Amino acid sequence: QVQLVESGGGLVQPGGSLRLSCAASGRTFSSYAMGWFRQAPGKEREFVAAIRWRDGTTYYADSVKGRFTISGDNAKNTVSLQMNSLKPEDTAVYYCAQKRIFDGSMYDRVTYDYWGQGTQVTVSS
Repeated sequence: QVQLVESGGGLVQPGGSLRLSCAASGRTFSSYAMGWFRQAPGKEREFVAAIRWRDGTTYYADSVKGRFTISGDNAKNTVSLQMNSLKPEDTAVYYCAQKRIFDGSMYDRVTYDYWGQGTQVTVSS
C-alpha cells in the first residue's frame, strides 16, 4: 500500500513560478519511477514529467520542456516539480503518481499504480 500526498499549488500570474511537492509513504521500496500528470477541465489527464529512480533519468512533455524541472530524493520518498515561466494553459489539477515496475512506457497514465489527490494550479492575471 502506497499513499501519495501533494503540497503546493495555488494562484500565480503568467510568467511566475511555483513549486509542487509530493511525499510517498508505505511500500515505496518497490517504486521504479514517480511522475506528475495534470488535468484541465474537460480534458484528459496528461503526462507532465517523470523521474526514474535507478539512474535519475528525467522525462518531460514537449509542452513543459525547458520550463519545468522534476527532482526527487528516493531515500526520502519525495519528488518535486519546479514550474517556471508559467502560462495560462498550464492551469490544471496536478497529480503525483508512482510506477512500481517498468511496463513499457513512462508516459502512459494507465501504467502508473498509485495516485495522489491532486492540487490545483491556476495561472491568471
